[in-house]
Amino acid sequence: MSHDVIRTDHAPAPVGPYNQAIRAQGAMVFASGQIALDPASGALVGGDDVAQQTEQVMKNLEAVLTAAGVGWAQVVKTTVFLADMNDFATVNGVYARYFDEATAPARACVEVARLPKDVLVEIDCIAVA
Repeated sequence: MSHDVIRTDHAPAPVGPYNQAIRAQGAMVFASGQIALDPASGALVGGDDVAQQTEQVMKNLEAVLTAAGVGWAQVVKTTVFLADMNDFATVNGVYARYFDEATAPARACVEVARLPKDVLVEIDCIAVA
C-alpha cells in the first residue's frame, strides 16, 4: 500500500508518535484527532470554553485537510470525542457551521474519560480526494 505523510505548520505538531494525516492509495486522507492547541505556540485555546475549543479544533482540522489538498466537502467520516456529553449541543453548533447538512459526513460522538492535555473535545476525520 502506498501512502504519504501530510504535515503542516498551520496545525499543531503531533504530541506523540503519529502524523497529522496520512493519504493512502492517493485518494483517502486519514486526519489524526485535533485538539484546541494554537499551532504557533502549542498553548491551549479556549480555556474551559468548549465552543472556543471546538472552533480551534475545526481550524486545526481545516489546516490539515488543506495541506492534504482536500476540504470539508470531501470529508466522509468524523469522530467527535467529548470529555462531557453535556457539551454535545454546544460542540454540535460549532461543528455544524463547517458542513452542508445535506452532504454532511457520517459521524460518531463518544464521551471519554480523558483527552490529551485535558482538553474538552477532540475530532478526527477521513476524507476522499
